[in-house]
Amino acid sequence: MADTGGSRKPLISGNWKMNHNHLEAIQVVQKLSYALDKADYDASDVSVHPPFTGLRSIQTVLDADRIPILLGAQNCHWEDKGAFTGEVSAPMLAKLNVSLVIVGHSERRQLFGETDDMVSKKAQAVFAHGMTPIVCVGETLEEREAGGTDDKVRGQVTAALSGLSPDQVSRLVFAYEPIWAIGTGRTASAADAQAICGLIRGLVGDHVSAEAAGAVRVQYGGSVKPTNIAELMDQPDIDGALVGGASLDPDEFARMVRWRTPT
Repeated sequence: MADTGGSRKPLISGNWKMNHNHLEAIQVVQKLSYALDKADYDASDVSVHPPFTGLRSIQTVLDADRIPILLGAQNCHWEDKGAFTGEVSAPMLAKLNVSLVIVGHSERRQLFGETDDMVSKKAQAVFAHGMTPIVCVGETLEEREAGGTDDKVRGQVTAALSGLSPDQVSRLVFAYEPIWAIGTGRTASAADAQAICGLIRGLVGDHVSAEAAGAVRVQYGGSVKPTNIAELMDQPDIDGALVGGASLDPDEFARMVRWRTPT
C-alpha cells in the first residue's frame, strides 16, 4: 500500500458510488492511466474508489501495469469480522492493497443513518489496518440556511478526532462535502469552501497540535467539475477534491487531475 500520509500533496479522488461493474471499471482505469503521465502523478496523488465488486479487478490492473493510482474503497465496517451480513471489513480491504477508505460520506449519513460515533469507529478501524480514512463532513441545506454550518462541521470533526493518536491525525484526510451540493450541480463558492476547510484545519490544531494541523489534508467535495476545480484548489486550506459524477468519465477526471493546466 502506498504511504499517503504526512504530506500536503494534493489528493484527487474519484468516488464512483454505485456505478461501473468490474469490467467497466477496468476500462475506466486503463483509459485514465493512458491520459495521465509522470508529471501528473508527481503533482498530485490520485485515487479511485470503485464499488466493492470492482476492487479486486482494479487491484490486479494497477499492480500488473504498475499504474501509480491509489486504490480506494467507499466504506467499511468497524469490526474485523462477525455476523454482519452484507458488510465488508477493514482487514478484507487491506488484503486488496486498498490505501484509502471513505468513511462517513454524506450519503451514508443521510440514507443509511450513520452517526458520528460509527464514523469515528470506522476511521479507527481503517488506521488499525494500515490504510488512511477520508472522513467526510458537511451540512444539509436546512442547516446551512439556519446558520448552523460551523456547529455541524465542528461536531463531526471533533467526533472523528476522538480516539486517534496525533500521528494518525497527521495522516488523516478530511473531505468537506456540503450535502446540499452532492449531485445537485450546486457548488460552494471557493471562499465558502475555504472558510470551512480552514475551520477543519483550525479544529485539528485546537484539538491535536499545530504540527498535525499543518499535515492533515482537507479535500472539497460537492459537484466538483473541470470548470471549477482550479478555483477551489487555489484556496490555501483545500488540498484536494473528492469527485463524484465527474470522475466516472476518465477524460473528464484526467482534466481534473491536471487542474493546474487551463482547460
